[in-house]
Amino acid sequence: MVGGSPGLFCLAGQAALVTGGSKGLGEAMAGALSGAGADVVITSRHLDEARSAADTIAAASGRQVLAVEADAGDRCQAEGSVREVVERFGRLDILVNNAGVNRRAPILEMDDESWETVLGINLTGPFFYCRAAGRHMLERGYGRVINIGSTLSSISIPHRTPYASSKGGILQLTRTLALEWAGTGVTANCICPGPFATPINQPLLDDPEAARAMQDKVPLGRWGDPAELATAVLYFASPASSFTTGAALVVDGGYTAQ
Repeated sequence: MVGGSPGLFCLAGQAALVTGGSKGLGEAMAGALSGAGADVVITSRHLDEARSAADTIAAASGRQVLAVEADAGDRCQAEGSVREVVERFGRLDILVNNAGVNRRAPILEMDDESWETVLGINLTGPFFYCRAAGRHMLERGYGRVINIGSTLSSISIPHRTPYASSKGGILQLTRTLALEWAGTGVTANCICPGPFATPINQPLLDDPEAARAMQDKVPLGRWGDPAELATAVLYFASPASSFTTGAALVVDGGYTAQ
């Protein structure tokens, strides 16, 4: 309850699309949106994983949760995913651009394919989804676009050239959309997670020394739990954030405060 009004975070009757929603942060955020009353569509390149996650979320919330197979970096599939949500539910209120990949290597060892893959999924894909969803949201006069950035949207570390570049771009994409759409009823905001124990960070988690080194850099002394993004996504998705647009909310255990 905020300000005595439990309805501020209620999403009943709304429809949400979460890219990369079959695992990690995406699954946690899809679960939070569904738990708040929204009907949710999750996308993944692996339909079996998406269906499994959708069934689990639906069983917990009692809401409709659908799975769609889509490559987040493909324009036609992005537009098709948005169209499917609108056709199925008659509306699209919330877009969460979460799908992402990472490739780690020094720039002199980074091949072109890795660069293009990371930028394609992490930045060009969200551009496609924002454009497609924006057309529908602007026509209706309401929408919540939530892009998932990173602590590397504003700081960086070695061997993350494509990832940091893509996440810096996500923050600027968000800010630009916020200015373009100001006053239309459509907002655009960015969540910037720090080190979370998710599949994208599995290479680090599988290396005890690397995992401990990263954990030691976090002032709160641990990796984040995906469930800890639930309130962040609900804030940006709900009426509670009606005067917030172009913002970046960092959820990183104090990592970027140093």
